[in-house]
Amino acid sequence: MNEELPNRAVDAAMIGESMSHDMSMIGLFLQADIIVKLVMLILIVSSVWCWAIIIEKRAMLSKLARRAKRFEDAFWSGEPLDKLYHRIKKSPHDPLLKTFAAGMEEWQNTAQTGIPDKEGLQASLRQRVERAMSITIGREMNRLERGMTFLATVGSTAPFIGLFGTVWGIMNSFTAIAQSNNTSLAVVAPGIAEALFATALGLVAAIPAVIAYNGYSNRLGRYAGRLDAFVTEFTAILSRHLESQDSSGKSSRKVA
Repeated sequence: MNEELPNRAVDAAMIGESMSHDMSMIGLFLQADIIVKLVMLILIVSSVWCWAIIIEKRAMLSKLARRAKRFEDAFWSGEPLDKLYHRIKKSPHDPLLKTFAAGMEEWQNTAQTGIPDKEGLQASLRQRVERAMSITIGREMNRLERGMTFLATVGSTAPFIGLFGTVWGIMNSFTAIAQSNNTSLAVVAPGIAEALFATALGLVAAIPAVIAYNGYSNRLGRYAGRLDAFVTEFTAILSRHLESQDSSGKSSRKVA
C-alpha cells in the first residue's frame, strides 16, 4: 500500500504537467521539437504563398476573360483590322491583344512591299503570320502559367512533409515516455498532439493547392484554346483577303 503512494504521486505530477501544456495552435508550435518547428514553418510559408498565387490567378483570369470578350466584340464589329491594330497599340496589352498585334505586324511588314500575287508566296505569308502568332501564344502562356508548378509541388509534397514532422514528433514522444517510464495517456497526449499538428498543416497547405491547380489548369487550357481559335479565324480572314486580291488584281495594305 505504501509503495503505491509514490507512484500515484508521480502520476499526479505527470498529469498536472500535461494539463499545463498549451494545446492551442501557437502553443503546439512553440512546444514542438526544432525539427518539427522547421517542418511547420515550411508548411505555413508554402500555404501563404499558395494562397497568394490562388488570389492573383483568380483576379488575372477574370480580367483576361473580360478583355477577351471586349476585343472579340471589336474584332467582329466590321472595323478595319489595321485601324483596330493602331487603336489597341495604345491600350494595356494582354495575351490576345499581343497575339493579334504579332499577326498584324507580320502582315504589315509584307504589305509594305506589296501583297504577293503568287500562290506559293501567299502560302508562305500565311505561314509566317500564323507562326508569329503561335510563338506569341507560347510565350504568353508560359507567363500566365507561372506559379502553377509551385501549386502542383505543394499539393503533392505537403502531406508527406507534414507526415515527416509527425513521425519525428512521435519518435520524440516515445523517447520521452521511455525516459519517464510512464505510459499514461495524459503524459503521451501533448507530444502526440504536437506531432499530428504537422500533418494537419500539411493537409491545410495541400488541399487548396490541389483544388486551385486543377481548376486553374482547366481555365488556362480553355484560354489557350481560345487563343488558338483566334489564330485560325485570323488566318482565315487573311486567306479570304488574299483570294479577293487575286480575283480583283489589286493590292491593298488594309485587311478589312
